[in-house]
Amino acid sequence: MLKTFLKPGWVLLLIFVVAFSYFTFTVLAPWQLGKDDQIVERNHLIEEAYDSDPQPIEEVFSADGTLNKEWTRAELTGHYLPDQEVLLRLRPVGSSPAFQSLVPFETTSGMTLLVNRGWVPTDEGNAVPHIDKAPSAEVTIEAMARVNEPQHSSAPTEQQGYMQVYSIHTEQIAELVDVPLAHDYLQLTPDQPGELNALPIPKLDRGNHLSYGYQWIAFGIMAPLGFAYFVWSEIRERRRAREEEAALAAAAAAVDGPTTDETDPSQPSVPQQDEPDTTAPSTEAAPASSRRTRSRYGASKPDFYEKIRERGHERF
Repeated sequence: MLKTFLKPGWVLLLIFVVAFSYFTFTVLAPWQLGKDDQIVERNHLIEEAYDSDPQPIEEVFSADGTLNKEWTRAELTGHYLPDQEVLLRLRPVGSSPAFQSLVPFETTSGMTLLVNRGWVPTDEGNAVPHIDKAPSAEVTIEAMARVNEPQHSSAPTEQQGYMQVYSIHTEQIAELVDVPLAHDYLQLTPDQPGELNALPIPKLDRGNHLSYGYQWIAFGIMAPLGFAYFVWSEIRERRRAREEEAALAAAAAAVDGPTTDETDPSQPSVPQQDEPDTTAPSTEAAPASSRRTRSRYGASKPDFYEKIRERGHERF
């Protein structure tokens, strides 16, 4: 029986099941459950931000320009630097491609932060539409603190009079506009000076990541159980086949065994001759054997392999 499960097919199946279960428990399930935790934390921060008043910019950002808590609403006074505007290129808003305006904002305290003023839809052929300049006068704005994005693999490009980037990476943008910027940036809330079309706040729903995580855990448990069921079915089928073969072999041995000493009491006895003729062919043995066969099993011997053929038809 052990040799059966050492065949390449069974060994490869076992390796696949082990690898699949390990991958689901260590990568796929944590990935979905981690995304659910991130969404729950984000929703909590957004709710907390709107339940409280905007905080001064010095309390939201540390001295090195790193935010203390994302999605916190901040209030700051200063002025835009409209000549250093950079566009975030073709970042979808909803289901449509759009350009987002990124402009440095210098506060009265001397800190300069990058502000996302919002978005404008693209013109025909994904061309840059007309974008109103940010006001250069001193204003007070409210915005939400956002974490700096990783730098995109595509290099910045200059088209239609605008420097365009593929991610909001403040270090890269600072080099392009030659202005020192804080590490993280701000996103304008609606109805603020310099706003274009305010970016929507993420929906406060959790999505399906939690259920997806539980599904991967269930798949990781079901795979070994399915393999164990296949092994049990194979063992059961082989045991049943061996029992049937043994029964058929015993029955065949009983039928084909010696019967010369057996006598059939239902047959009349044949008187023995004193001197049998040895030259004449004997015709008594065959009819006697035939009569014994018919007496026990009918007109012919039973077919002991019929059961095996029937079982084969049941399988297919």
